[in-house]
Amino acid sequence: MNYYLCFDAGTQSVKVAVYDEKGNQAAVDVNPTTLNYPQSGWVEMNVHEYFELALKGMKKCAEILREKNISPSSIRTIMGDGIICGIAGVNDEGIAITPYINYLDSRTQQDADELASLNLDIWARETGNPEPLCLFPALFARWFLKNSPEAKNIRKFVHNAPYILMRLAGLKASDAFIDWGAMSGWGLGYNVINKEWSDEQLNILGIDKALMPRIVKPYDVIGKLSREASEFTGLPEGIPICAGAGDTMQSLLACGVYEPGHAVDVAGTCSMFCISTSGIVPGLSKKGNALIFNSGTLPNTYFYWGFVRTGGLALRWFRDNICNKPGDDTYYDFLSDGAKDIPAGSEGLRFLPWLTGGPEGFREVHGCFINMGMNTNQFTMWRAVLEAIAGEYSEIAERCRQSGTPVDRIIITEGGSKSPLWNQIKADMIGAETLTLKTGGALALNALIGAYAVGDLKDIEAKLKEGLTVTGKFTPGEKLTLPEIPFELKH
Repeated sequence: MNYYLCFDAGTQSVKVAVYDEKGNQAAVDVNPTTLNYPQSGWVEMNVHEYFELALKGMKKCAEILREKNISPSSIRTIMGDGIICGIAGVNDEGIAITPYINYLDSRTQQDADELASLNLDIWARETGNPEPLCLFPALFARWFLKNSPEAKNIRKFVHNAPYILMRLAGLKASDAFIDWGAMSGWGLGYNVINKEWSDEQLNILGIDKALMPRIVKPYDVIGKLSREASEFTGLPEGIPICAGAGDTMQSLLACGVYEPGHAVDVAGTCSMFCISTSGIVPGLSKKGNALIFNSGTLPNTYFYWGFVRTGGLALRWFRDNICNKPGDDTYYDFLSDGAKDIPAGSEGLRFLPWLTGGPEGFREVHGCFINMGMNTNQFTMWRAVLEAIAGEYSEIAERCRQSGTPVDRIIITEGGSKSPLWNQIKADMIGAETLTLKTGGALALNALIGAYAVGDLKDIEAKLKEGLTVTGKFTPGEKLTLPEIPFELKH
């Protein structure tokens, strides 16, 4: 029996797992990450911590395999996914010398405004993204080059999953890479159709092309497990290591969403609403639409997405900081069970889910509850949080419809899909049938990509379709709209 090791390096944790060739999970280990908030609007992480957590998870999985009398030597490949909007700078040895900044951070907002004031059409023409946004790694790179004390020592900019994979293989900066999906996570600086860095854009951005990693396919083998990593994890030296993929791309693909017109709600830390297309859609790549365009994991697959940066994180914030139940995942069910009895509209309570700053036009507005009364309790507040994020999704769906892109069915994935209450709220507010699926998620898909990389699997799409089973269906009821804000938000 062949086995495949994979990981998902997300915002809140690093999950490592091993799957067999039939798609059964043989081992899994999850370890939480650390987020730091040095200033208002700033969110920093340590990309080397991602590597250490991956090593820890791999070691644990190797121990679990041995307990089951499964030899780690049967592992054929290592494949992982990570955050698409986040980078760190590395030195010649490929070691991180800057903090890791991702999509939660808004320190580059002024820079985004200044770039937007240039009114250049090359952004939309080559990337599908008409406006510079503060969450784009291209702007983080500019910030590092202007502000980091280590700027002169940066040799490459890398994402978190490639960093893990590079370190596992013992690669240096000169070997740095990025897959074509995560490449499009840069937001600016590349040609999304040609899958190449754009000399003209990089020149405008002031980023030396030599600092950019080489672009590869997700299923390319970029190296083998080093002796050092082998000794720590207990896995055999020389296991082929794949180039990896973006977490958003893998979440979509794991749901079978890659054909034009299919939509998915990635209900993770950053709540995202995505819809597949055959390429750049001019009606969606317009200024003011607040939609981002990306390349998928498979060849010639593309999608647009809108997001609530602290969507899923707002749920964790409410549980940990308001309810004082940090780390208690069962409390989410307790809150949702109580919120079922709260009428739609949360008795007029409104939550703004912008905990790290508002969207375009409201960036100085932060998260808050409005219209609280003597009867407001944690269940009312919880429903208001769920409705607020669903309301953001509804606005995105409406923009898609106005561009001629239908949104009639939505697949919900990630942790938020476990809440029937939230799923129904989304169906009502978006006005579309909402489905949940039984899939292995991004982790299991990473195992399939790993199998494909070494020739053990010939047809990824066919294998995906085999494993998709509908587990929940939510039909839209009466259209739900959010309570009015009783004052004007200042632009």
